[in-house]
Amino acid sequence: MAELTYRAAVAEGIAREMDRDPNVVLIGEDVGAAGGVFKLTEGLYDRFGPRRVVDTPISEQAIVGAAMGAAMTGLRPVAELMFSDFFAVTWDMVVNQIAKSRYMTDGQVQIPIVIRTANGAGLRFGAQHSQSVESWLMAIPGLKVVAPSSPADVVGMMVAAIRDDDPVIVCESKSLFAMKGEVPDADHVVPLGSAAVLREGTDCTLVALAAMVPKAMEAAARLEADHAISAEVLDLRSLIPLDAQAVLESVAKTSRLFTIEENPRVLGWGAEIVSLVADEGFWSLDAPIVRITAPHVPLPSAAALEDLAIPSVDRIVETVRTRLEAAT
Repeated sequence: MAELTYRAAVAEGIAREMDRDPNVVLIGEDVGAAGGVFKLTEGLYDRFGPRRVVDTPISEQAIVGAAMGAAMTGLRPVAELMFSDFFAVTWDMVVNQIAKSRYMTDGQVQIPIVIRTANGAGLRFGAQHSQSVESWLMAIPGLKVVAPSSPADVVGMMVAAIRDDDPVIVCESKSLFAMKGEVPDADHVVPLGSAAVLREGTDCTLVALAAMVPKAMEAAARLEADHAISAEVLDLRSLIPLDAQAVLESVAKTSRLFTIEENPRVLGWGAEIVSLVADEGFWSLDAPIVRITAPHVPLPSAAALEDLAIPSVDRIVETVRTRLEAAT
């Protein structure tokens, strides 16, 4: 078992599948000799060569269009969009072509494409380069959407995504690139649609995703140490498919639910979790569900303002503490 950074785990996951399957190719802006603008694909060009690691012009439409064509004709492309905000430039191809072609052709045309992208805040890139767009993507039928929170999950979910015959969007959290963790050496696969209980608890459930998972874990530790509150932490890992059973089982155990979301509040993924639990787990609840989110504003670039907008460990702890104390 090797210790890798989240950043290195991206290249490791892709490399494992490129070694296993010669039809896997990588395409994107500066993914080759430069190793990617965030150094997420370092070493792949030297290892697999220019026919399988292909640099493109600065055109998200060209990247996605070329990858779509490659997928339709037998390859398994991994396409990189440098920033998730740039999905807006590719929206027609992603929403109307990639997501729907398999369905509209009754399976005659498959598009086994992975689109990877750097998602979220934390690096002070401002309103056009720091958005958390996973909620945009999960709204589109035909797309699978995952967001790993650890190096092991990056590798395992990347492998699963590349092997999947449907289009999969992998949201890689920019603020986690430097984090380190152990990654299994063997054939490590994390099935898409499987959440993970990272910390057992009895008083409340904290459901988090991607960059919010380490914050939820730290908040849970502080809640127990400082306030004798036992918080269970559930890492969703995958939005589509969604592990609804894991959410409902945790709420049945703790009776209180908090979602912790980097995305803006309106129509964030947590709203879907609230709907799910209200429909199928209502009688398990002892208190209203609480969403801890960013406000519905363009994300500021100033460090102090970005930190204020994104849920912090302090905000999570204080929100959970006051809500549980009010309920007793």
